[in-house]
Amino acid sequence: MSIFEQLQLEEALLRAADQNFCITNIGSPRTIVMGISGDPSVHLDLPRVRQDHIPIVQRFSGGGTVIVDESTLLTTFIFSKEALNIPAFPEPILHWSTDLYTAAWRIPAFRLAENDYIIHNHKCGGNAQYIQKGRWLHHTSFLWDYSPQNMHYLHLPPKRPKYRQDRPHEEFLCRLKDHTPHDPHQLITSLEQELSKQFDLIPLEGEGWQDRPHRKTTKYL
Repeated sequence: MSIFEQLQLEEALLRAADQNFCITNIGSPRTIVMGISGDPSVHLDLPRVRQDHIPIVQRFSGGGTVIVDESTLLTTFIFSKEALNIPAFPEPILHWSTDLYTAAWRIPAFRLAENDYIIHNHKCGGNAQYIQKGRWLHHTSFLWDYSPQNMHYLHLPPKRPKYRQDRPHEEFLCRLKDHTPHDPHQLITSLEQELSKQFDLIPLEGEGWQDRPHRKTTKYL
């Protein structure tokens, strides 16, 4: 599924449903994704983006700017606030998800640093959240692999985590594939197995969620 279609689905499930969801997706056509308040002129090398015809999507959640492609592992949790025994605030949600991935994937040195998932001192996954009155969403783009060339479309963000220490992308990022013997499908299976210890899992069936009436914010720029 393309990241645009996935974000449309996520927004519909957040706004127009009341069940709890876990969405996993391996790969998307190459696309730049910006937070709802992101400014393309600040965060992107726009002449290069336009020259290479890279689509830009504005998602409905906050957070920074990322580029996804066929090597990105995408995960999303959508929960009603009463589903977990944690406060529905960014930091508790981040710690809950970090514990979940740590138990499921058993990747040495995997941990949370500020708002990022890191291995040792290198970022392997970026997060964004959306918290509303009765529900919250937490989505992540994990770098199973990545092309350094893709990072040339992104400027260093004006607001950077302290642990980054102004490192350029190639010195700041790492690939999940270099830290686990498993492939992305096995990681998803392990995540499902860990979730099944806390929840009864039911495969998502049927289509048409995106067509339910709700406020639709996901769009191309």
